[in-house]
Amino acid sequence: MGKTAVHKTAVPSGDPPNKARVTMKELFQDPHTVGLFLDQFPNGVLITDPDGYVIFINKPYSRFLGLDQQAQIGRHCTEVIATSRMHIVGKTGQAEINAAMLIQGENIVVQRIPIIKEGRKLAVFGLVMFHCIQDFHKLGNKLKLLESKVEIYEKELRALRQTRYTVESIIGDSESQQRLKQLVFRAAANNLTVLITGESGCGKELYAQAIHNAGPRRLKPFVRINASAIPAELLESELFGYEKGAFTGAKSSGKRGKFHMAHQGTLFLDEIGDLPPAIQPKLLRVLEEKEFDMVGGTAPVHSDFRLVAATNRNLEAMVEERRFRSDLYYRLNVFNIHIPPLRERPDDILPQARFFLNDLAEEWSIATPTLAPETEKVLKAYPWPGNSRELRHILQRTMATLDNDTIHPGDLPLHLLTRACPSHPMAVSPLKKTVQDAEIKAIQAALKACDNNKAKAAKMLSIHRTLLYRRMKQLGMEI
Repeated sequence: MGKTAVHKTAVPSGDPPNKARVTMKELFQDPHTVGLFLDQFPNGVLITDPDGYVIFINKPYSRFLGLDQQAQIGRHCTEVIATSRMHIVGKTGQAEINAAMLIQGENIVVQRIPIIKEGRKLAVFGLVMFHCIQDFHKLGNKLKLLESKVEIYEKELRALRQTRYTVESIIGDSESQQRLKQLVFRAAANNLTVLITGESGCGKELYAQAIHNAGPRRLKPFVRINASAIPAELLESELFGYEKGAFTGAKSSGKRGKFHMAHQGTLFLDEIGDLPPAIQPKLLRVLEEKEFDMVGGTAPVHSDFRLVAATNRNLEAMVEERRFRSDLYYRLNVFNIHIPPLRERPDDILPQARFFLNDLAEEWSIATPTLAPETEKVLKAYPWPGNSRELRHILQRTMATLDNDTIHPGDLPLHLLTRACPSHPMAVSPLKKTVQDAEIKAIQAALKACDNNKAKAAKMLSIHRTLLYRRMKQLGMEI
């Protein structure tokens, strides 16, 4: 069997370059070669001595200026270009990078760089970017277009900033919470009127914003109004707006109403159960015809809006009691979303608590505290009459006074501990013992801070003085 020839690839050695290679020294030792090199630049090159007298100007620059290349050698830079600053850079030794310069009616970008060796200024090198003037113009036009688009996007962003909640903001692991997320997606996919019901503090506006941000109107305004927060005599003008001079005290220019402001977007009408009887038929008309009359107006105003209403009241009972129009109720209750209270969703308590802790820690730029296992039990045992709003408030208050990175039961407000595990004659459970120990520590700390003044200590603990005495007695504390 014959041998196969093996071809070896030559590997460059570490020896110095052979004489066939051109070194930088050899390349630039001839001034003619240097000039030839700089003439290949597509843009202008100007080299002066520190005083500003021209040593070299390349062909592209002299052609651009309409001057003879060789005739410029030895002239002062300001004789070649009246606005030149090469002599100033030579004097200060400070480079000027990407400076604007007006040459022959054109705004040109220039670089002026002093050449310094061992502290001595040798020359000033200037690079003039004129070769792509048309591209610069195109870029300028494009920047103007982008600036106008940014302005439009900023307006849309301002509208978006009116909403901060999305479907991802719906926190919880319970089956009902997952079902609510699906309802939000379904509501967002259509343009039907939505009625959100639930106790105070359960997050009705969160769900309203999530519907808005999941739907096709998400880049349009989200306008909110609370029917219970505005006096009845002013509510009509707030909803529908008014023409100039409509009533005493009205703005001379008039004012747009919430329905007008919500055009192409979403109007969130909170506490609709508090809507005055006189306004109810007017709202019904707007829902049916998508138009309304401004106060003092003579012509109807059209508005393309999507209504999301919310209430913590029982509207059905109010209809039976004739305190709410039945036809308006049926027109509102097209797509109903009911949010169960937090006490009926115990699996959502801890996920929401951790979310609030992270959110507050980020807002305050601090580390996120953890929940001790005993604290988790207390939070799940508390009935949360104020729902998610109360949970966030409790954690906010607790974090504000926290001395370490873990929240223990003793760090929680006393009224929460009391209601989470009330005193009763049955055997003491581990949770109850933990809560009682935490109560004792909290009471002792309050009494110490208030020089044993029971009234002040009760106020600090946010409970009545009578309850403080009762709890101290139940806990076997000296009164």
